[in-house]
Amino acid sequence: MTGATVWLTGLPSAGKTTIARALAERLRAEGRRVEVLDGDEIREFLSAGLGFSRADRHTNVQRIGFVAELLARHGVIALVPVIAPYADSREAVRKRHQSTGSGYLEVHVATPVAVCSERDVKGLYAKQAAGEISGLTGVDDPYEEPESPDLRIASHTQTVPESAAALHALLVERGLA
Repeated sequence: MTGATVWLTGLPSAGKTTIARALAERLRAEGRRVEVLDGDEIREFLSAGLGFSRADRHTNVQRIGFVAELLARHGVIALVPVIAPYADSREAVRKRHQSTGSGYLEVHVATPVAVCSERDVKGLYAKQAAGEISGLTGVDDPYEEPESPDLRIASHTQTVPESAAALHALLVERGLA
């Protein structure tokens, strides 16, 4: 079976992981091999010790991209709900996949910062507003939106099942699912 990497980029609390998990469930039900490379888990186990400087964020994204491409090359659909705030970091991951012939899709979960702040799944926006943390992507640290992603999902205007279905349709259309 063909593997691929689906990178879901967007602000914190945009819905990346929720959509990835819903899609993973559907793909597994169809008999596909799927892994969700959750950004928080990767930071804990693969990128422990890295901070949130631009260089550290780039290193983290490249590590995740390497693992995702390795899985994709071996027939796994790697769903990667990771912010990856810098376009050049995401482009380097895309090029790694292209160099090995592995499928790669970039999906922008385009949720406005105001909606993400309301959702505030991990309490990051509240901590930033209280001055407890700084460097929050999209608030006081940059987020470079993809200019031409393979798919843009407005998670604030559609349900999780609708978002996962749109992404599934793209995978089918591209011959990846």
